[in-house]
Amino acid sequence: MACRTVFNKCFYGNERPVGWFLSTRGIKNLTPPPNYGNIEIPEKGKPKYMDKVPQPWGNVKMPKMIKNLRFMRGPEEIHNSLIHKQYGIVALGGGRLKFGHFEMIRLTIGRKMDTSRMFTVWRVDPPWQPVTRKGQGQRMGGGKGAIDHYVTPVKAGRVIIELAGKCEFDEVKGFLGIVAHNLPFKAMVVSHEMMEKQKKIDEAKERANINPYTFEFIIKNNMGNCHSWIKRIDHFYFGKYV
Repeated sequence: MACRTVFNKCFYGNERPVGWFLSTRGIKNLTPPPNYGNIEIPEKGKPKYMDKVPQPWGNVKMPKMIKNLRFMRGPEEIHNSLIHKQYGIVALGGGRLKFGHFEMIRLTIGRKMDTSRMFTVWRVDPPWQPVTRKGQGQRMGGGKGAIDHYVTPVKAGRVIIELAGKCEFDEVKGFLGIVAHNLPFKAMVVSHEMMEKQKKIDEAKERANINPYTFEFIIKNNMGNCHSWIKRIDHFYFGKYV
């Protein structure tokens, strides 16, 4: 009794009846739901089918091509942000997407998403780069092999597919994570807020760095004769990409 009386004096400023309590159970401070009034859902919101082989122009035969690893190295400088500013899958490293990967993305997202309030947008081109391969058991020589399949090269930071609509991040994170896990390179599911937050963190780290001898400074000034052992790509990206 004495403890309850002291509590009433301290909390309310005066003494209350001994049997009086302030009930707070069930009181919640819920945030209002987001407003989706400005979002228009297209008629066909599922990922569209991507051609396995690029369509030639007239009777022009598709030319063969070398590996061109430069198509996969370095950062993506154009398709590195979300158009609809909601959710998507971003590549964390370089790689190649085959036709089977496009089908995996299309079928997985098409089964899981709610087409009445969600839609998707491809942010990569259909397979266009030819990959040649010789038949099994052939000897070396004899010229370049025939075209075996086509791929789409992807750089780090490239948005693979974008999902938007009247939905929350927790609703789409599950099946987008399945797609990101099955890609041939490291990828992650992101939202627009996550990407903006990461940009601010990276900028803050660069401003907070008080060490003048960065890897970029060392390479540009050839300190320790580093030009004799660094990779050629380090001259352009300064150790950030392999």
